[in-house]
Amino acid sequence: MSERVKVLVVDDDPLVRAGLRLILGGAGDVEVVGEAGSGAEVPALVAEARPDVVLMDLHMPGVDGLAATERLRAVPGAPEVLVLTAFEADGHVRRALRAGAGGFLLKDTPPAEIVAAVRRVATGEPVLSPEVTRRLIDLAVGGVDDRRGPARERLRALNNRESEVAAEVGRGRSNAEIAAALHLSVPTVKTHVSAALAKLGLNNRVQLALLVSDAGLAD
Repeated sequence: MSERVKVLVVDDDPLVRAGLRLILGGAGDVEVVGEAGSGAEVPALVAEARPDVVLMDLHMPGVDGLAATERLRAVPGAPEVLVLTAFEADGHVRRALRAGAGGFLLKDTPPAEIVAAVRRVATGEPVLSPEVTRRLIDLAVGGVDDRRGPARERLRALNNRESEVAAEVGRGRSNAEIAAALHLSVPTVKTHVSAALAKLGLNNRVQLALLVSDAGLAD
């Protein structure tokens, strides 16, 4: 990630885009490098502007934010995606999370929190509090019994310490909280998280939290 967080704003409402540009432009360390009104425009703009974060609306005509997120995050080296949604328990949350979205913002989020969330997702951290993140995951996942066996089989690829760290990620804990709980340094926690993601073929900690939840290991 560059010193300044570069953001691509994707929303079909010009007024929303203008508002987000105004909000983000007021932060000295955040730069809006482009705008798109449809998910179809995202690949070309990402290739041109090389943003760190794509702030993505879910509901757009043509290629919506869900399809755009799936396509974008399937490409190696893709920027982080921070989804905008009008409903915290939207029925599309599971699909977006599994596609690799780094988190969610509601459209009535206070401006300062939007800026803070962009900074956090740019570093790979979830953008919502642990409680809200877990609530979203619990609402979105459903049907854990059908996935428990396969999820646990996948998690067997991790060593003992990576499994412990993964379980804490599934509980919605930050790196600092995991470090305190497991008596590790924050850099060591980051190393274990990165190793777990690589072994499991995942691209962010939200996907890891979902897999742990599927396995029933987050309780």
